Amino acid sequence: MCGIFATTRPVDEKMMDSVLESMKHRGPDEGKHVEVNAFHLGHQRLSIVGLDDGIQPITNAEENKWLVCNGEIYNHLRLRNEDLYGEQFLTHSDSEAVLKLYEKEGAESIEKLDGMFGYFIADVENNTFVAGRDTLGIKPLYYGRDEEGHYYFSSELKTLYLLIDDAHEFPHGHYFTPEKGFVSYRKIEAPHIEKPDHDVDAHLVTIRENLVGSVKKRLMADVEVGVLLSGGLDSSLIAAIANEHTDKPIKSFCVGSEGSADILRAREVAEYLGTEHYEYIYTEEELVEAMENVIYHLESYEPSLVRSAVPNYFVSKLAASKVKVILSGEGADELFAGYQYLSEYQDTNKLNEEIVRMLNVLHYVNLQRADRMSMAHSLELRVPFLDLEVIKDALKIPADLKVHKKDRMEKWLLRKAFDGWIPENVLWRTKEEFSEGSGALDVLDAYANEVFSDQEFERIQKESNVPIRSKQEALYYRIFKKHFPQQSALDSVGKWATA
Repeated sequence: MCGIFATTRPVDEKMMDSVLESMKHRGPDEGKHVEVNAFHLGHQRLSIVGLDDGIQPITNAEENKWLVCNGEIYNHLRLRNEDLYGEQFLTHSDSEAVLKLYEKEGAESIEKLDGMFGYFIADVENNTFVAGRDTLGIKPLYYGRDEEGHYYFSSELKTLYLLIDDAHEFPHGHYFTPEKGFVSYRKIEAPHIEKPDHDVDAHLVTIRENLVGSVKKRLMADVEVGVLLSGGLDSSLIAAIANEHTDKPIKSFCVGSEGSADILRAREVAEYLGTEHYEYIYTEEELVEAMENVIYHLESYEPSLVRSAVPNYFVSKLAASKVKVILSGEGADELFAGYQYLSEYQDTNKLNEEIVRMLNVLHYVNLQRADRMSMAHSLELRVPFLDLEVIKDALKIPADLKVHKKDRMEKWLLRKAFDGWIPENVLWRTKEEFSEGSGALDVLDAYANEVFSDQEFERIQKESNVPIRSKQEALYYRIFKKHFPQQSALDSVGKWATA
């Protein structure tokens, strides 16, 4: 895990120092940059796999192709032993598989990668390059061009804004070459189901096997892996599975205000599972003080996102003091219809269309929050629910087995699949937003009302060139504009329906 930067022109030493410093939080272990022909590549590394020899940029034996990659390639060992058998590898890094596949099969080889990633390959030999991003956009990537036509790519907006003013999010599930432009290599699409399968037992087995397999896959690391544990269903299930497949009790982490629901339930789950549990009780003052840093790292002012990012920021800081990698329950609510409004979708195909719509916007809401808050503290976060196999089979489940009903709570099938794995009262606990369960929502709302009078709020609404829907949004927007005054930064912000 790391921060990457690449451009198609040389950058002077002083500017490259600033570039690397701007993303040092993403990878404080090592920093390096390489200028080769027309390309300049920079990298800040958080060592997870191939600890001794995985420093980037990575090159091939001939030194005519160079890679910077942010993320994890979970199937890199299989690729080495099958598709890339006999190829010359120079490191033990999982990222090198990206470069070797490109060498052997070209840009289209991105389809063979199973992981979360954003990468850039400088093909010096052929005077071209390719950049790519994972299917869901779990890992960030941004791009832009200057007036002379030079390209720039980086893991975060703040890095690109050191060099250009017009930057954009790289589309998820795409790769880019100068010759072809953006090419969609994979897209999550809603399958058309004519005859839904109502075999409950078969679905339960598939859900259980897929999620267990996904968690085991994401325990791949040469460092210790921990779990975020809010005490809700999704994080508790991930913790239970991970704890079952580690040699010693896994480390679990929770934050909240004194007496908050998350803190109390997480303690209960940790005791039940036997995890090595850590918690942090934050004060109202700390929540308010953290807001500036949260928005700077989040690169968004979307209120729902900021509210949930604040406790994420604290729990990532806590976890980073003990581990380098963390597992999270992101994605379960989308896949298994955990949101209340989804009960309106009684038709399986219509439900799947809405689920797929949600999955395809996660890159600039939930996943942006997950990446930025963890990487703000040099912590890698992995999301087992968003494994492609888990997604594919979850979309086969008919609506009447999935959506909330009067006599059946949300995510009923997921709960039933793991009956006995976590405490009963947690297994059947109703959903709360992270900001609610952690006690952050009321604090931030009260603070926004203190800062802005009704008259001041109306003034900001009139003066801003984007809709400002609440005092909380006004508060976050003001901080955001201070750090990101560029119009393209505003254009990059993902918005939820309510503020």
